[in-house]
Amino acid sequence: MKSNFNKFPIIPIKDHTCIAGWEDILKELTVNTPETVAIECYPGVFINEIIAAVKQFLQPELIINTPEAMKPENEISAMVQNYVTDDPVFGYINPLELEDYFDSSKITDLRKKLDEIKGCTIIIGPGAALVSEKPDMILYADMPRWEIQKRFRQNTACNLGRTNYTDSFSYQYKHAYFVDWRVCDRYKKRILNQSHFVLDTTVPHQPKMIKTTALFEALQQTVQQPFRVVPFFDPGPWGGQWLKEVCDLDRSQPNYAWGFDCVPEENSLLLGFGDQVFEIPSLNLVFFQPEALLGKQVYEGFGDEFPIRFDFLDTMEGGNLSLQVHPLKEYIKEKFGMTYTQDESYYMLDVKEDAFVYLGLKENIDPECMMKDLTAAQNHSIPFDADQYVQKWPMKKHDHVSIPAGTVHCSGANSVVLEISATPYIFTFKLWDWGRMGLDGKPRPISLEHGKNVIQWDRKTSWTQKNILNLTEVVQEGDGWREERTGLDSMSFIETRRHWFTKKVVHHTEGLVNVLNLIEGREVIVESPDHRFEPYIIHYAETFIVPAQVGAYTITPHGESAGKECVTIKASIRTEMISHKVLK
Repeated sequence: MKSNFNKFPIIPIKDHTCIAGWEDILKELTVNTPETVAIECYPGVFINEIIAAVKQFLQPELIINTPEAMKPENEISAMVQNYVTDDPVFGYINPLELEDYFDSSKITDLRKKLDEIKGCTIIIGPGAALVSEKPDMILYADMPRWEIQKRFRQNTACNLGRTNYTDSFSYQYKHAYFVDWRVCDRYKKRILNQSHFVLDTTVPHQPKMIKTTALFEALQQTVQQPFRVVPFFDPGPWGGQWLKEVCDLDRSQPNYAWGFDCVPEENSLLLGFGDQVFEIPSLNLVFFQPEALLGKQVYEGFGDEFPIRFDFLDTMEGGNLSLQVHPLKEYIKEKFGMTYTQDESYYMLDVKEDAFVYLGLKENIDPECMMKDLTAAQNHSIPFDADQYVQKWPMKKHDHVSIPAGTVHCSGANSVVLEISATPYIFTFKLWDWGRMGLDGKPRPISLEHGKNVIQWDRKTSWTQKNILNLTEVVQEGDGWREERTGLDSMSFIETRRHWFTKKVVHHTEGLVNVLNLIEGREVIVESPDHRFEPYIIHYAETFIVPAQVGAYTITPHGESAGKECVTIKASIRTEMISHKVLK
C-alpha cells in the first residue's frame, strides 16, 4: 500500500510574513540604518556564508567574528573537559554560561575599536551581543540539532569555541550534547526576546528571516492546536527495511534503524508563512511556551524540558539491537548530572512470526558469571551467549512491554518497535553488540562498568512476567470504542493508554501534554469539539503532540479508514509521580 506518511508537516501561521534571500533580508536591515548589527549564531550555523552575504550587500566598515574575543582554544578545551570527560559516550551536564568562553580584555579592545569606526559594523557569531554593549540591531541565526549532527558528519561544523572540524562524530556529538547545546540554550533564553529578527539558514544559501515578534506569535499559535515535529531517520548496524516503505524513504539506502518522530530536543518545527516555510528547533516551543505546551504540573516537575519521546526501532530484515540497560535515577544524577532517567517501553508496531525481545534475566543465573562472560566477549571477541542469561519472549503485533531503568533488554530482529520513553535519550549502556561493527567500521562502545553498576539482578523471569510483560487492562468503553491502560510499569512516570475505535472518541488533556501515534488505520481526523483549532489529519505511524492547554479533542476514523477500526496509543505524565517528588 502506498505510503501516506507526511515527512514534512507544516504549521500554518497567520498574519505574518517571511523574507527570503540574502539580498532582500539585508535590504530590510538597512531600513532603520543601524550602525552596529549583532548577528547571534547558534553553533553549527555557517558563519562564512553570512559574512559573504553581508560583504556583498551591506559593505560594512568592519566585521568582527566573535571567536576573536574568545579565550584561546586550549583554555576552552581545559574549561569544558570535566563535562566532556574521557568517556567515549557520556559526559556531565555543565553549568557554564556563554560569557565564560570570552576573554574580557579582548572584548575591551574590540569595543575600543568599535568606538573608532564610523559607519556600519557587523559582529557575528555566538555571543555577538556580548561583544558590543548596545548593538542597534540583533539578529538570531538558529539551528536545529539534527542539522548540526549532519554537519558534524560532513566535517563542516565544530564545537563551541573549537576548530575541531575533523574530530570524530561521536566526540563532537557528546561535546555538543553535554556542553555546547546547554550553554547556548541558556543564552538563547536570555537573548532571543531582545533580538529584532530571527534567521533560518538550515538550507545553505536559502536564508529566510522573520521578525522575532512573528516567531513568538507563531509559537503561541502552535500551542493552541495539535501539531507534529519534523521526523528524521538514520541507518544503523541492525537497521531494517520497514521504515523505507511506510515512511517513503530513500530506497537506495542500506537500511533505516531509527525513526525519530517525536524527539523535540533534536527535531525541527516547520512554520508556514504564506508560501515560505521557516524551520526552527522545536525546543524553542518548549523554552518559550512551556506551561501552555507541557501543563503547569509537568512544567513544575521537569522545567522547560519535553519529558516524553516517541521513536521507531526498525529491525525488519535486520538484526538484534545491542543487549543493554539504562541507568537508575540516582546513578544518572550522580554520574551525568541528569535529574531523571530513561525509563522506556517497547510497543510492537509490526512483527514477523519470529519476533522477540530479550527482557529481564533468567532464574538462577550467577551475576559474576554473566559479567565474566560479558567481559570476555568484550576483551577477547568471544561470543556472549545471551540466551543463557537473558529471558527471551516471543512478541506479536500490539504487544507492549515496559522497561524500567536497570532492566536488561534488547529488541530482536524482524520487528518494528514504537519506543515510548523518557527523554534522556543517549543513556544506553551497551553490554553486548553481537560482535559486529558500527557503520563506520569500528566497534560500537560497550559500557560494561556502568552497566554492572545499574543492572537489577532480581528482575528475573517470574518478576518480568508479573510486572512488565504486556500487562493490559480495560479502563472504559463505549459505542464503537474501547480504552485500555497498557505498559503497566508502576516505576515509570509515563502513562500509556490505547484506544480501539470505529467511531469518534473524546479525549481530554487534563492539563497535561499528550503524545499520540496512530498505530493502526490509514487515517484519522483530530478535531476540537468547540472549534478552537482547525481539523487535523493524521496518517498511519505518525506521532503528534496535543499541547496541555488544548483541553478537549476528538479522534475519528477518516478518509480511507472511515467506518473501520483504528488504534491510537497515547502517552502522558502521571501527576502523582511528580507530586510525590519522584523526579526531584
